[in-house]
Amino acid sequence: MANAITFISRVLAVAVPIGLGALSVAYSENLKQSPAAVEKKRPPTAVRVVTMAPVEVLPRVSGYGTVTPAREWRAVARVDGEVTETAPGLANGAVLSAGTVLLRIDDTDLRLSLAQVDTQLSALDVKDQTLSASLEIAKSDLALSRAELDRQETLADQGVATQTRLDTARRVELAARAKVVELENQFALNAAERKVLAAQRATVARALDFTEIAAPYDIRIAEVSAEQGQVVSRGQTLVAAEGIDAAEVAAQFSLGRLGPLVRSLGEGANVTALKARVRLTAPGHSVVWNATVDRVGEALDPRTQSTSIVVRIDNPYAQAEAGKRPPLRRNTFVEVILMAPKRQALVAPLDAVRGGKALVVSAEGTLERRAVTLGLTLGDVVLVTDGLTEGDALVVTDPAIAVPGMAVKAVEDKQLAGQIAAAASGAAGQPGGGSGGGGGGGGQGKDAD
Repeated sequence: MANAITFISRVLAVAVPIGLGALSVAYSENLKQSPAAVEKKRPPTAVRVVTMAPVEVLPRVSGYGTVTPAREWRAVARVDGEVTETAPGLANGAVLSAGTVLLRIDDTDLRLSLAQVDTQLSALDVKDQTLSASLEIAKSDLALSRAELDRQETLADQGVATQTRLDTARRVELAARAKVVELENQFALNAAERKVLAAQRATVARALDFTEIAAPYDIRIAEVSAEQGQVVSRGQTLVAAEGIDAAEVAAQFSLGRLGPLVRSLGEGANVTALKARVRLTAPGHSVVWNATVDRVGEALDPRTQSTSIVVRIDNPYAQAEAGKRPPLRRNTFVEVILMAPKRQALVAPLDAVRGGKALVVSAEGTLERRAVTLGLTLGDVVLVTDGLTEGDALVVTDPAIAVPGMAVKAVEDKQLAGQIAAAASGAAGQPGGGSGGGGGGGGQGKDAD
């Protein structure tokens, strides 16, 4: 009995686990469940941003042109003759002050002509003296002739004098009167001749003034075409020079960029109300001159739709410093910067706005696309007139996937913010390293207020 119970117990110990295993295999498809999902969160994408804040802006546009002197002068010979004297240092590039005698032309022939005219005038004076004495005598003779004629007419009326005597008295009176008229006419002819000689003398004296050629104002010699001992003829150019009191630059500006700058001055303003600077970029630094807008060029370039603006720089030679600031000479290629008054405005990098859209990071840390209206472009930055407000976090780099609503981590780019402020105010160093259409300051100049 005990053995039977032991046998049954062993059989059940083996059979029950086998049966349960078989049942598990049979119903495994119905009993299995999907494993619980494990949520994996990606870290937010880091993007560089600049927090929008008003900065000081110097509205400006740049153009380029070459320097020309404001005044040019040519010494042209107005008399024929030999050059007898030239000024010491008269050579190309020399700077001479106003009143300096540059050349003298031989005046010997002119002085001989002047002496001849003076001699003729003296001879006329002698003639007038002689005529005056003769006229006195002629008038006395005429008075006697008229008295005799009156006596003969009285005698003829009394029947005493014959007709022959009366006719003779009349002929004598007529001859005396003719002599007086002749002398008076000679006086008139002498007076006319004196006027002619006086005019000739004035002409010769004026020509004498032309034998001395002096600088009309402070000049820089551009070309000397006559030397001492050379015979020159009337109309020949002897010296070419340019004034050093002022220089001009005719720079080309796009109407599309110049218009908004002028309009920023207010209604009724014109381009001459803008301030101007001239900048010469030199290795390692820039040289800047203050200038004034003088006038607008007449012609409009039909191809580029640009116009010429002429600016004036006063006393460019007086501002020259050896090794630091060269004088503004003819044909120097320079940048001209036209500026409106400084003001506060929102400014963004130009490449952060594409197609009028910009990305900002919302308060919830998600990406948001905004429509943005832009104003004046200043090189690599641009004024924002609508769409962005103070405090907005403007994305300055695109994430790999720019999907509105995606979570991002804003990283403030303080260096770029400083570059934007510098570019907006006109200081050196613009975003991206380019100057574009803006005008930065230089090592030798400061931005105008």
